[in-house]
Amino acid sequence: MAANQSILEWTLVSECPIPNDVNEILVEGEEAIAAYKTFRDSAIFTNKRLIVRDAQGLSGKKVEIYSLPYSSINMWSTENAGSFFDVNAEVELWTRAGHIKVNIKKGVDVRKFDKLIANAIL
Repeated sequence: MAANQSILEWTLVSECPIPNDVNEILVEGEEAIAAYKTFRDSAIFTNKRLIVRDAQGLSGKKVEIYSLPYSSINMWSTENAGSFFDVNAEVELWTRAGHIKVNIKKGVDVRKFDKLIANAIL
């Protein structure tokens, strides 16, 4: 992987209910397990992949959907928030598609997030 390759980065703000319209993009046998609010949309864990929906533009009507199959994740790391001044936890995913960084805001359980990934991959 090239050193200057950009890193895809998402920020998860809080856990939220699984959006009803996500069922439209699930394949047979796929089930949504958990969802997290991002700044403009949501990230959904299924039993097969991580789906991140990113609303774009001023109106938010244009939506880009990222789909990361768990089988493409080679390695991951999690880092909990440290002191009072370090309020965000971080998850890094090394995948066949590149390096992905997930910032997790205070109030989101980074260990639950870690367990979701571990259950899906291992």
